[in-house]
Amino acid sequence: MLEVQKIHTYYGLSHILFDVSLKLSEGEVVGLLGRNGAGKSTTMRSIMGLSPPSQGSIIFKGKNVTAKKPYLLARDGMGYVPDDRRVFADLTVDDNLEIAFKRTRDWDKERVYKLFSPLTYMKTRRAGNLSGGEQQMLAIARALMNGPELLLLDEPTEGLAPLIVRDLENQILKLKEAGISILLSEQNVRSALKLIDRAYVIDEGVIRFEGTVAELEANEEVKAKYLMI
Repeated sequence: MLEVQKIHTYYGLSHILFDVSLKLSEGEVVGLLGRNGAGKSTTMRSIMGLSPPSQGSIIFKGKNVTAKKPYLLARDGMGYVPDDRRVFADLTVDDNLEIAFKRTRDWDKERVYKLFSPLTYMKTRRAGNLSGGEQQMLAIARALMNGPELLLLDEPTEGLAPLIVRDLENQILKLKEAGISILLSEQNVRSALKLIDRAYVIDEGVIRFEGTVAELEANEEVKAKYLMI
């Protein structure tokens, strides 16, 4: 589904990602784990074409999409939920969903409201008046309205209360059951380990570990050095 091959990404003169490679198969949930500032969001932005890499390549469904425009990647089946959510604050919940709706896909408002049932009671509320957890649900729901085959979730639990995190975990597991491939960026490692099949650990823009959840849980050195667990 996705292969990132030895990418290097810069912000101006600052070298942020160094030779980053990762793979994600169809139907898999893969975690990109690391502390704040480790390079997780830059990796996501590089994949989505928002901060294109200067070296290396991004392969999506067998095609080289390096530096392809984000709206074209969305048409190809890649969904992206940024860490700051970016809901349309002045629009209602229902309008946020409607504006992203692609009618030829499997997802529609009825299915999205069933998955994120609290949003059902907020259809006419302006998105800017929602809580952080409600905005996160809306951001993911809006991404689903475009019918993605691959969903990039950047720090979905950041700043959320534990009860909201638990609800969000259940919703992400339902997306996994629906067959959507997910790349999940998280510094909340305990939450991520409940959801993912495999993990990559990034630190200072370099992939430091790659393996299964069991292999990560058994690696005390990686956990102590690069993760907050």
